[in-house]
Amino acid sequence: MADAGQRIAVVLFNLGGPDGPHAVRPFLFNLFNDPAIISAPGPVRWFLAQVISRRRAPLAQENYAIMGGGSPLLPNTEKQARALERALADSGDVRCFIAMRYWHPFAGEAARDVKKFNPDQVVLLPLYPQYAAATTGSSLDDWNRAAAKAGLDVPTSTVCCYPEEEGFIRSMGAQTSEAWQKAAKAGEPRILFSAHGLPKREIERGDPYQWQVERTAGAIAAAVSQQLGREPDWKISYQSRVGPLEWIGPYTDAEIERAGQENRPLVVVPLAFVSEHVETLVELDVEYGDLAKENGVPAYERVATVGDDKLFIDGLAGMVRAILTARNDISCGYSVRICPEDRSRCRCRNT
Repeated sequence: MADAGQRIAVVLFNLGGPDGPHAVRPFLFNLFNDPAIISAPGPVRWFLAQVISRRRAPLAQENYAIMGGGSPLLPNTEKQARALERALADSGDVRCFIAMRYWHPFAGEAARDVKKFNPDQVVLLPLYPQYAAATTGSSLDDWNRAAAKAGLDVPTSTVCCYPEEEGFIRSMGAQTSEAWQKAAKAGEPRILFSAHGLPKREIERGDPYQWQVERTAGAIAAAVSQQLGREPDWKISYQSRVGPLEWIGPYTDAEIERAGQENRPLVVVPLAFVSEHVETLVELDVEYGDLAKENGVPAYERVATVGDDKLFIDGLAGMVRAILTARNDISCGYSVRICPEDRSRCRCRNT
């Protein structure tokens, strides 16, 4: 456990989301202007980001209108931050800060606030359970630039990923079991673990994301098996693909159509998200919910994200305490590197 007299800053990373219709296009521009998303040279990337954000903004605004005009991601993350502060109250003077990647509060804002807090130690904690260069990797690079610009020179540790963290898995497992029992009234359910997609070339370059998603799905399925007393039918799929590149599959929409053909109830589990946002509340609930109806899926149950559930928050707190005690620069949850050596983009080099 950390020294009770220490001042500890925990920085929570997430992608962010537009807080109103006016912010949709600049949010999209920031997203597509990230070299982790489009790897073209700077001027070309800037031009492409302008074109893509202009074309996608009208449809995106319609989607955000379903949620009241903006994303609920920031208020949801703020709830998680306050819950984590309470869970870490025995670890010193702990304050949680939020650094969003593509909309306010940006990493620069968070770094300045952390410097004012004047902590003895900083812990970087991404709210992405599985590591990907496009999410955690991009957020870490962004933070490093922001911290340097702010003159923030404090011992810093990073929890890079936690695909099988016990609290996260137990929380998701309990909700999935409950949803499975509801869906079972309409037949033999299939659990569909839906994760955000990634271009296939990123996996070929050594990104550990797909490998970690598979670990998460297997762990949740095992928790569900234990609660149900039987092994459920389950499958992994990927959503939210954009652009002409080949993305990892199978695709969630195709699996929904297949479930309709097989007359199988579905339990859809967003295992790569820990907060509700456009890809759960609109893509999964509205678009894919409608697709399930159109294809005759007899039941469609969507499991909620973990949010500020106590099991999940306690799990995050445990990882923060562990890395403060171990004083590692970077760790995978409670341990050192978990990824196979061929997953070369993994940031964790400890052995």
